[in-house]
Amino acid sequence: MGKQRLCTISFLLYVLSTTADAASEAPRPRGVGPEFAKFYKDTEAFTCISNPTIKLDIARLNDDYCDCPDGSDEPGTSACSHISPLSFLAVPRTHATQYNETLALPGYYCKNKGHIPSYIPFTNINDGVCDYDQCCDGSDEYEGVGGVKCEDRCSKIGKEWRKKDEARQKSLGAANKKRRELITQAARLKKEVEDRIKTLQTQLQAQEQKVAALEQSLAAVERAEKGKVIKGAGKGGKLTVLASLAKDRIQELVDNVQRVREERDIAKSRIEELEEILRRFKEEYNPNFNDEGVKRAVKAWEDYAAQERPGPDSAKDRDLDEILKPDSESAIKWDEYEGGEESDVDVLYKFEEYLPDSLRQWVDAKLRDLRVLMIENGILADPNTDAPESKTVTDARSQLDSARNELDNDKREITQHQEDLEKDYGPDDVFRALKDRCVEKDSGEYTYEFCWLSKTTQKSKKGGGHTGMGNFARIEKITVDEDLPADGKGLGSGERWVLKYENGQHCWNGPNRSTQIILACYETDEIWKIVEEEKCVYRMEVGTPAVCESRFGSAKKDGSPEHNEL
Repeated sequence: MGKQRLCTISFLLYVLSTTADAASEAPRPRGVGPEFAKFYKDTEAFTCISNPTIKLDIARLNDDYCDCPDGSDEPGTSACSHISPLSFLAVPRTHATQYNETLALPGYYCKNKGHIPSYIPFTNINDGVCDYDQCCDGSDEYEGVGGVKCEDRCSKIGKEWRKKDEARQKSLGAANKKRRELITQAARLKKEVEDRIKTLQTQLQAQEQKVAALEQSLAAVERAEKGKVIKGAGKGGKLTVLASLAKDRIQELVDNVQRVREERDIAKSRIEELEEILRRFKEEYNPNFNDEGVKRAVKAWEDYAAQERPGPDSAKDRDLDEILKPDSESAIKWDEYEGGEESDVDVLYKFEEYLPDSLRQWVDAKLRDLRVLMIENGILADPNTDAPESKTVTDARSQLDSARNELDNDKREITQHQEDLEKDYGPDDVFRALKDRCVEKDSGEYTYEFCWLSKTTQKSKKGGGHTGMGNFARIEKITVDEDLPADGKGLGSGERWVLKYENGQHCWNGPNRSTQIILACYETDEIWKIVEEEKCVYRMEVGTPAVCESRFGSAKKDGSPEHNEL
């Protein structure tokens, strides 16, 4: 037995229990509901419900004359229909305190056997109109005023209602299932955010340690670069050292050029030897000998020999010979650059040459520290002040900047996720699962769209840009008092979740556009109605399973079924 039938079964059990009670007790007066039967048990006298000091003979019940100030003596007639909460405002205070100012009964009770019992206003009793939507058994027109006879249609109406209710309950069951799925999805998304925050916090600690280590490393590299002094094999100042280093490098290049030239000559000799072998092979082979391999080899040689190739360039060889001569006119006169007086740095490093290897490195480090100290205190000029930053320092600074960027990104992401966890996502966080999903409705010359917790838009079908009707601002609750349309799509009465969209596109000669989206239970996300309540102030009625609740078999105190949008 499906859950969708629980409401119908509950109603049937209610009817059966009511019938059983009626069979075991004395019949209630016409128009009295079962919850008020206790006030009508006495068979000889009646006490006004809200005014127990007033007692009446039992014959005065339903005698079409209003004796009780609260109208409780006329539950089955319209004699007391004039009584309302406002009718006693003109009564003197002494009477107002003595009598209740409201009707004791909610209305005339229609048993509606085979359907749902309900109350109708006392003014509807014997008014010549069959109120089948509330009193399907026709008992409200018992006097047949104007010849009106209201037959009992509860069996037919009840059957049709139960059929529709079964479909509604089935749809409601599907809607509640979807809502549970949305809640599960929302919980999973929230858990992902919480887990991401934990991961980022752990990552943040490691990133902070990495930045601190790279800051120390950069400081050490910058300090080492400050005290760096170029040393070389030569004597004298920096120019001498540079000349010595350049001389060694150029000599290395000359030696490599000489080696490459020798290898080239050897390869050239071998090619000439191979070409001579192939030339003799072509001249001496027997063309009548039917050997395809030999023929292909000869043909390949002919193609090779027919290709044009540049001959030897004697001018380039002469230039190469000139470069390789150590005493040529173009050779650099290194003696002119390697001489010169020794600098203070040369003397300093020459001192190191007299030290044993075990002390040389220690002294070198101490001298570097001394030089840095003197630069930092202004005793010596910083040699790197106007020079570009060294690659070592640039690389260290680049690593530090990259680590700092990663650290800042992690901090920003943590803040964003923490703010997300603090946001209102509606009941059970259900709207988290719908965030940024969009729903559209075709409405004449426009298509309207709203995106969950994002924006609302009016799209013209005639081209042109879209109009922003508001950006999501907050979630609220309001109370709605509306009748449910015949098609079952509508808000009905009760508390409703509302999404507020504000600060949309500015309205010409008006405010910024805004939209109020009122949500009601439905099996799918669907825009039901769009209304412009004021200039550029819109109202959307939207069905969605996100706001459904399980209310199978629930009923109001007046005996009517609890409203649900489905």
